[in-house]
Amino acid sequence: MIRDFALPDLGEGLTESEIVAWRVQVGDHVELNQIIADVETAKAVVELPSPFEGTVTALHAAEGETVNVGEKLFSCDTGGGAASTDAAATASAGDEVVTAQAAAAPAPAQEAPDAEAAAPVETREPTLVGYGAGVDRAPKRRARRLGSAAALRDDLVPAPPEHDRIEPDTATHGGANGLHDADERPERPRSTPPVRKLARDLGVDLERVLGTGERGLITRADVEAAASGTSARAQEGVGAGAELEVGEAGGRLEARPAETRIPIKGVRKHTAAAMVRSAFTAPHVTEFLTVDVTATTELLAAIRSDRAYAGHKVTPLTVVGKALCIAAARTPEVNSRWDEDAQEIVRFGHVNLGIAAATERGLVVPNVKGAERMTLIELADAISALAETARAGRTPPAALSGGTISITNIGVFGIDAGTPILNPGEAAILAMGAVRRQPWEHRGEIALRDVMTLSLSFDHRLVDGEQGSRFLADIGRILREPGLALTMS
Repeated sequence: MIRDFALPDLGEGLTESEIVAWRVQVGDHVELNQIIADVETAKAVVELPSPFEGTVTALHAAEGETVNVGEKLFSCDTGGGAASTDAAATASAGDEVVTAQAAAAPAPAQEAPDAEAAAPVETREPTLVGYGAGVDRAPKRRARRLGSAAALRDDLVPAPPEHDRIEPDTATHGGANGLHDADERPERPRSTPPVRKLARDLGVDLERVLGTGERGLITRADVEAAASGTSARAQEGVGAGAELEVGEAGGRLEARPAETRIPIKGVRKHTAAAMVRSAFTAPHVTEFLTVDVTATTELLAAIRSDRAYAGHKVTPLTVVGKALCIAAARTPEVNSRWDEDAQEIVRFGHVNLGIAAATERGLVVPNVKGAERMTLIELADAISALAETARAGRTPPAALSGGTISITNIGVFGIDAGTPILNPGEAAILAMGAVRRQPWEHRGEIALRDVMTLSLSFDHRLVDGEQGSRFLADIGRILREPGLALTMS
């Protein structure tokens, strides 16, 4: 029986997704809940599991193609002779109980051992996309490794080029020019979805690229090197306004395209629409405060040297986040939302703290739910968890919605101050600048101190100047003297 699998509703009002990478090919046998594809929504990359077992007969979309919810993704021969049924209805039943199909040979006459006496009843379990089929807990899926992630520098930083899930190691090494001969290429090049997307944009055939990363992983640098010397797109650029350069090795003349066109989609499209809507809807006001944070940096040094806190990454962002939660309780106007339809101001009793993260896919703002209830260490762990999933491109849609107030750390880029744009639906966003050692007045004398500039943007419909100033001053007081938090919370 041929069954069609349609793109399910991934939630959060998302109506389409881009196929980032297929994990199966026509003719492959798939198991229940085996990951069949990575799809990119306007918010995150999501792994799609198969709702049934069988042999793939057709893939209805190519990598890089955008598919609407309800359109067919792939077809699968599940065996049997019944008429084809619509798998979309099957995929939407998140808590339905199904029984295992007795497709094997008849049961033996003798009593089977206890471990094999009876086939277990399979229970469908909800997954990230709202459906799933229960399977034996023994691992049946294709083995995969997670790419190692370098430590963050005090905060969420731009995702490194090599991240995300790594395909099984099937690559073989080619010649010294970094390209495989056609008869030596591996079954499937080992690379990550962002690198495969870059290769598509640059017109590079990954099957002819030698990976220089760990265990033969093809990196962004490998793709760019191949594109600069061998890609068809670069060659076509000659004579059409492309720039010609003399390569460093061998004096070879290389072609560089005069321009590169990148489709506006995914996170970039979503972010652009949100920023335009916010900038032209909410009247922004930005205030600045420069603070001596030497006491905060000394506190962080003490925490890092204390074995009791080993394994917990407490950073300046963590302290700023905790200070923001304390200050928001004293000035609740900054933790609110303007409801235009109801003509009401919604004031939140909780803080879902958004952390702006620059990733390879674009800017995302996952949030820590209930941050106001967390200790400093709990908040540090929560932010670290957000960092890891954001860098891997695996932030679930639920973590990207429901934020009430946000922080963006521009200091990791060496920037002192800016005028951040509000996340839509929020009343305030705080930008923390770089911590700089510089001369500063301290106890009536000039001394070298650690100094940081805070930039607060707020919606003037919800927050008056006096309220925004008081909120920013409270954060500054805590960073100047962390012990004051004991008297303010």
